[in-house]
Amino acid sequence: MRVDFGCKAWLFPEPVLMIGTYDECGTPNLMNAAWGGMYDYELIQISLSEHKTTANLRLKKAFTLSFATKKTLVESDYFGIESGNKVNKIERTGFHAFKAPNVDAPMFSEYPLTMECTVERFTEEGNLIGRIVNISADESILTDGKIDPMKLEALVFDPFNHKYLVAKEAVGTAFKDGMKFKK
Repeated sequence: MRVDFGCKAWLFPEPVLMIGTYDECGTPNLMNAAWGGMYDYELIQISLSEHKTTANLRLKKAFTLSFATKKTLVESDYFGIESGNKVNKIERTGFHAFKAPNVDAPMFSEYPLTMECTVERFTEEGNLIGRIVNISADESILTDGKIDPMKLEALVFDPFNHKYLVAKEAVGTAFKDGMKFKK
């Protein structure tokens, strides 16, 4: 038997994305954003309403996109529930910002995997479309020169129960396991 839930924002899994921007004074800000993902090969899309971050995006035309991790769970959650218009969230959490090498946006030492992006455009619905310029990773999350998801311990948002999860097991190989059905 199936149970109907109606229309819900229940895409699963949802990455926990951290958007880093500078304001007009060069002050770094971080925002936890849901409802984002790949839009095309070099493009990402994030659904945003009006925030300090959206004003910063329009001003600087650049941002960083990091992945919240198990180690940064508490701070990452805070970055989504407090407004950067009210407090300096970076100072409050003690996070460490530094200028991204390729875009006018901050990176944060606490996040080991970061995409540097430029603002491509905002859609009519307010969605941010960003172009990935560079991706950098801390060596601590690499295995044989590749990003190791088990070391990254990226958070995934569970929209059904409002929980954060961490994927911890590889169960197959993409673009290989299904080849047995190909003729």
